[in-house]
Amino acid sequence: MRAHHSIRPVQALAGLLLASALALAGCSGGANDKSASGAAADKAVAPEARQEGASGSGNARNTKSVPQLTASSIIRTASLSVRVKDVPKALDEARTTTENAGGFVGDETTTRDGQGHERTRVVLRVPTDKYDEVLTDLEGTGKLLDRTAKAQDVTDQVVDVESRITSQRASVARVRELMDRATKLSDVVELEGELSTRESDLEALLAQQASLKDRTSLATITLSLSQTPVAKAAAKDGTPGFVDAVAGGWHVFVTMLRWIALALGAVLPFAAVAALALVLWLRLVRPRRAAAVPAATGVGPLSAARPVREEEQGGQD
Repeated sequence: MRAHHSIRPVQALAGLLLASALALAGCSGGANDKSASGAAADKAVAPEARQEGASGSGNARNTKSVPQLTASSIIRTASLSVRVKDVPKALDEARTTTENAGGFVGDETTTRDGQGHERTRVVLRVPTDKYDEVLTDLEGTGKLLDRTAKAQDVTDQVVDVESRITSQRASVARVRELMDRATKLSDVVELEGELSTRESDLEALLAQQASLKDRTSLATITLSLSQTPVAKAAAKDGTPGFVDAVAGGWHVFVTMLRWIALALGAVLPFAAVAALALVLWLRLVRPRRAAAVPAATGVGPLSAARPVREEEQGGQD
């Protein structure tokens, strides 16, 4: 009986140890299953992550391209007024700077004022990436008097025109397909008129697109060059010098001669009439009056001389 009672505790302890071992094995197996399933999930998610990364990088590249579109869709214009010593020389330098930057010279106008000072206005077209560099070089040609710079963003216009061109091209293609399928003459005539209208609209859009491309790819700089007036020589303290005195005296002398000439010109007609009247008086009127006075008194030159001679003879007797 005692042996039977001693065996039961040993069997119970062995059963408890077996149950514990089975429990630990089940836990480790569940953990392994979870880890395996997690690895499989990671492998399944990895391609999707790579795809998302690729799409994200593609979106990043598209995002980077947006500023480039904005930069190329800005119209840049500037106006400069510069005073230089030699206008032709400064104009040649401006042309060289523009051509070296890959641009060209547009309209050019040259005038000269009453004092002989030359003034030139020229329009320069330069690439937008060389705009700031060319502007700085042109400012250094002389004394800057005025500068105006503008930037107009036309990105919305560029996008709208491109979209309308795409739609208009598709519309023209549809009309042409209808013309190919048309069998009636009236339908063909009507479709030809519609095609002509849509092609005209397409050409207008293409011209607008070309204009926007030209103005956004090339900046416009209007340069005005004026000649520096020659200053008169003067002393350092601001008082007139010898050259100023000589120039002032010569100016007064020339002014006096001019006024004398004007006075003589004004008096000359009256002097000519007076001289003519004097000549007529001496040649015609005066001799006649001198002959008329003795005839009126009855005494001639001979009768007046005879008594004198007779008296002289009587005195001698």
